[in-house]
Amino acid sequence: MEISNNQLLRFTTAGSVDDGKSTLIGRLLYDSKSIFEDQLESVSVTSAKKGYEGVDLALFTDGLKDEREQGITIDVAYRYFTTPKRKFIIADTPGHIQYTRNMVTGASTANAAVILIDARHGVIEQTKRHSFIASLLNIPHLIVCVNKMDLVEFSEDRFNEIVIQFEEFSSKLLVKDVHYIPISALLGDNVVNKSEHTSWYGGGTLLHTLETLHISSDINKIDARFAVQTVLRPQNDEFRDYRGYAGRVASGIYRTGDEVAVLPSGFTSKIKSINAGEQEVEEAYAPMSISITLEDDIDVSRGDMIVKKKNQPEAEQEFDVMLCWLNNDAAKPRTKYTVMHTSNEQRAMIKDVVYKIDINTYDRDTEDKILAMNDIARVTIRTTHRLMLDSYRDNRNTGSVILIDENTNETVAAGMIV
Repeated sequence: MEISNNQLLRFTTAGSVDDGKSTLIGRLLYDSKSIFEDQLESVSVTSAKKGYEGVDLALFTDGLKDEREQGITIDVAYRYFTTPKRKFIIADTPGHIQYTRNMVTGASTANAAVILIDARHGVIEQTKRHSFIASLLNIPHLIVCVNKMDLVEFSEDRFNEIVIQFEEFSSKLLVKDVHYIPISALLGDNVVNKSEHTSWYGGGTLLHTLETLHISSDINKIDARFAVQTVLRPQNDEFRDYRGYAGRVASGIYRTGDEVAVLPSGFTSKIKSINAGEQEVEEAYAPMSISITLEDDIDVSRGDMIVKKKNQPEAEQEFDVMLCWLNNDAAKPRTKYTVMHTSNEQRAMIKDVVYKIDINTYDRDTEDKILAMNDIARVTIRTTHRLMLDSYRDNRNTGSVILIDENTNETVAAGMIV
């Protein structure tokens, strides 16, 4: 399969504390010659101050000053690099259990997830948690990197043990495409260059795997969804009669003359014109930012959704989501929040915690109704007005919500509509 270097692959890295995520990304950037000279010079100086004989590869991803000073990664670090075959965006997420919530942010747009496992420790709770989140977020590819193989003498038996451990629980997940690679991020084995220490391994390096993964679009091309962000009413004589509805196409294709419905009112009309910037176009598709005018003068406002007349989402006030709780403070059922869905903002409450997921066993706990930080649960949400919903697996954009604390304005949870 021919790969164009215009293709963009977004991938996230995840693992437990000290599994070597930052070192792995540093090695990937360093060995693929994706480091600028000033970056290399800066990291070399910092490494020398810390007493390292060579370059501390982890510093290539630890971009914040306090991260470097403390020697830990405390947030999602995004990095960009290009090879002759493909462009990449990396989201390096923290391994500490209290930062599991960051993976939801880092992985929300990913095409692949790189899961690191320490060869000495094997599959642990964080491995299962991160893999479950990857499955929940509908990430199509998992790359399991068994790191620190140099500390187990590049043992084939140990590698196979970990593969079996991972497969025992991952068989319950929805991710079908899983790759296993034995690596040493510190020494560079099987990261960019093939290792001489793993002659028993017949697969490709991490970079080769990333370069050859099939990228399928996660944009729903069938269901046309356009959430109105603002109504355009120019105040000059030339455009006095112009009334446009601006926003971004979430999915599907819109064409001039299409019969559409405006939700939640249900009023119908036809598309009169479509503008992309100052240019009028005949059709628009995701993820274009456009303005639409309609043939009929009907009431449309921010948060409304323009859809095809014969293909409409569900309009619901009460619905279930798989929710990841992100906040330090616990949530209880019937607490009031603001829910944000596309450009629609409504007051809402968690009506019920249907069940919580035990990450170790994937058992469902129907008794515990308190959501603590990092908990993943199926909950029922009720809003003051109807929202236009698709399931997350059908449409990432219209199938996701966030909850905001009305008092602090903090984002407290992210949810995928079931």
